[in-house]
Amino acid sequence: MTVMTADTMSPWASLSRETRNRALVRRWLYAVLFLLFALVLIGGATRLTDSGLSITEWKPIHGVIPPLSDADWQAEFGKYKQIPEFSTINPDMDLAGFKTIFWWEWGHRFLARLIGVAFAVPFAFFWATGRIESRLAPKLLGILALGGLQGFIGWWMVSSGLVDRVDVSQYRLAIHLTLAALIFSAVMAVARGLAPHSEAPASGEARVMSGFIVAGLLVQIFFGGIVAGLDAGLAYNTWPLMGGAFVPQGLFVLDPAWRDLFETPKTAQFVHRAIAYGLLAIALWHMIAALAHEKARTHARRAVVLFALVLAQAALGVTALLLAAPLHAALAHQAMALIVLAFAVAHWRGTKGSYPPATTVVERH
Repeated sequence: MTVMTADTMSPWASLSRETRNRALVRRWLYAVLFLLFALVLIGGATRLTDSGLSITEWKPIHGVIPPLSDADWQAEFGKYKQIPEFSTINPDMDLAGFKTIFWWEWGHRFLARLIGVAFAVPFAFFWATGRIESRLAPKLLGILALGGLQGFIGWWMVSSGLVDRVDVSQYRLAIHLTLAALIFSAVMAVARGLAPHSEAPASGEARVMSGFIVAGLLVQIFFGGIVAGLDAGLAYNTWPLMGGAFVPQGLFVLDPAWRDLFETPKTAQFVHRAIAYGLLAIALWHMIAALAHEKARTHARRAVVLFALVLAQAALGVTALLLAAPLHAALAHQAMALIVLAFAVAHWRGTKGSYPPATTVVERH
């Protein structure tokens, strides 16, 4: 009979139960993050290919099954022919063209359902077996609830383009995108909090500044949704000037003036640019302050990487703008936005340190 000692045990087995549980939950959350990243990109492609209105009904359960016969396809195509987008934009579309836009939207909805299962089932298992710390259960339940709300928001968005419009409401599109970013951020924050940290928390100033950058990124993503909904990326395809000036003429002409922010393409693009410049300046300030006050600590190095990522995202945004937002450039810009957000949230959570040791977890067998 072989007796396991500290020298013969595997590194995994030698870890405490809490450390192993945290590692399992963290890996699960990172897998969910990957799926969320893919979902947002597919959603962007669905928007850019004008595919979002191809499925005109919301069937949370039965909708997982695509058309399986020619009769099914003709029925779906017939429903699409009844909405304004078909008669106004695509009157010459044939069944083959419809299938192309249908698969984009179906894929987006299918992946959303898959993520729901990939989150809910492991969460239930980890919770039932005592692997979820008591402090984390409300956070994860909140994320699950936001996921359910996001499904409703997605249909609320789609329904806005089925009767009186040929596209979806830019307000609803921006809310849908921002909620996706919030869910993505929340999952990253919890996962990062479960990771072991090699250094003590950063100074209060670094924590505040890094959190301010995360908030600014979420605001920028919201206005990115407004820009996408208005096709405002096509209003001016020059940089750094807009119509020969840094501040174009004719801004804020609607009554009330605040509507211009969300309903006038050139104003929406101007605001999106202005927020980008502001985020770049704040990230630079944060990097300089971190290098001065955090010195050679990991927090300072992460601040340098964050500034580099924000700068790269700005460059991608300018590139997409100058190219008039083709599919590949626009998707690259959207993907980079998520990468910047993920790193910014991880950096902010890292300045706070990891969750303290749990005292209420008892693993059930």
